[in-house]
Amino acid sequence: MKKLIFALIAGTAAMSAAQAQTTTSPRGYVGAGLATVENAHRIPGATGVEDESYKTSGKVFGGVDIDQRFGVEAGYTDFRTSRTNYTLNGVNGQAETDGYGAYVAGKATMPINERTGLYGKLGVAHTKHEMNASTPGVARKVSDNGVYAGVGLQHAINEQVSLIAEYERYGKKKDFGAKPDVFTIGAKYNF
Repeated sequence: MKKLIFALIAGTAAMSAAQAQTTTSPRGYVGAGLATVENAHRIPGATGVEDESYKTSGKVFGGVDIDQRFGVEAGYTDFRTSRTNYTLNGVNGQAETDGYGAYVAGKATMPINERTGLYGKLGVAHTKHEMNASTPGVARKVSDNGVYAGVGLQHAINEQVSLIAEYERYGKKKDFGAKPDVFTIGAKYNF
């Protein structure tokens, strides 16, 4: 995994350096969005578990467009708290999952016209999931690094503001907490 992370970072840096020589001025941006993620509540041996629920939460991100086609982006998505009731060994209980995902990625954009473009992102994600429960022995925590990927559509309203819609994948599926598939709509502001 360390070799993959190093290769992604080195590749992004090399791509950025090569593109910087051919462009006049990179542009920075920041953005925010609403992210929808599905949560899973898997509790071994429990019955009556409300297994899945969708939650909408916040995402913040920022980056640099090195030119019209290539850039680098970093972001943070809150996976939001999700609750469920269950029965384990005849005793009713309640569990709560929480977590987040953060990433850094290279970004490639294919313009469709002057204002609209399709983009893809590839990089590294760090995710953290935590489950707290009223029954002893059910609580768990997991933290993981993995591959991050995303595809999306952006449309410029004017020189500074663009709307985005994207699908992202934060690493591998976990036994509990937010699933790795995230759908986001939002806006970004270019400097």
